[in-house]
Amino acid sequence: MLMGKILVADDDINIAELLRLYLEKEGYSVVIAADGEEATAKFTQESPDLVLLDIMMPKLDGWQVCREIRKKSNCPIIMITAKGETFDKVLGLELGADDYVVKPFDSKEIVARIKAVMRRAGKASDVSDNKEVSYDNLVVNMTKYELKVNGKAVDTPPKELELLYHLATNPNRVYTRDQLLDEVWGFEYYGDSRTVDVHVKRLREKLEGASDKWTLKTVWGVGYKFEVKE
Repeated sequence: MLMGKILVADDDINIAELLRLYLEKEGYSVVIAADGEEATAKFTQESPDLVLLDIMMPKLDGWQVCREIRKKSNCPIIMITAKGETFDKVLGLELGADDYVVKPFDSKEIVARIKAVMRRAGKASDVSDNKEVSYDNLVVNMTKYELKVNGKAVDTPPKELELLYHLATNPNRVYTRDQLLDEVWGFEYYGDSRTVDVHVKRLREKLEGASDKWTLKTVWGVGYKFEVKE
């Protein structure tokens, strides 16, 4: 049984072929790209179910490819990094990556991560028939991936929208940064949780002055909540 199609983007042909071997053994179809431009083109041509994306590639690096994919798709992306530095992890999350693995990686680990990310993506699509939450001057629609503020559509990256939807569907509940990383990004994050602060800051800029009946509030020393006033 075919498990899905995966685009592997890595300029190291040995690693790319090793990943192909692992993944085809697990039942996945694999497409390989050797640089960032080829990865972007093959993403459009092949419509993969998941992308394994190396950071250091010629022509376009992994960050640039991730940006290009996120402009048109919510396809799961797992970044591959040889660095394992906090900055890489934070930047990847901010750009919309779903997970990351650090070279050298174990074949069982990367297959497990792929299955987990695809399972989460599948669950999200299964329940997306009517995923919308609305408040005064605010509509968050996850079926269309659309944010409307004061009746006007506001261009919003997928992770910002998912974060707002998660908070707004659980009004007045306080979440820690770690909880939000785990529940919105979908995996436990080892390191700096600044990425949540960055996303909240950007959301506040989009929501500023929309209504006095709700607010995206900081709970000092704990985290954040979508506060709805009685």
